Amino acid sequence: MKEAYIATFYSHFGAMAFHKQCKEAGFESRIMPVPRTLSSSCGTCVWFKGDPRQACSWGMEELEQMVKCVNKGGYEKIM
Repeated sequence: MKEAYIATFYSHFGAMAFHKQCKEAGFESRIMPVPRTLSSSCGTCVWFKGDPRQACSWGMEELEQMVKCVNKGGYEKIM
């Protein structure tokens, strides 16, 4: 089973572009509101399952942070 990650962004445009990249890479993904414990930036994040190293290599200037979803609603920052 693939692990889940959340990427937050400085703008809604960044989130939309990242979601498009996820779809093109075959990652399961969805756009959703940012959990308050993570950020209050643009308010939109992308939840995805896939290789976070590949996702980081897309050169997204709008990427604020990436976290791994851990048990019971917790998060572990990976970038």
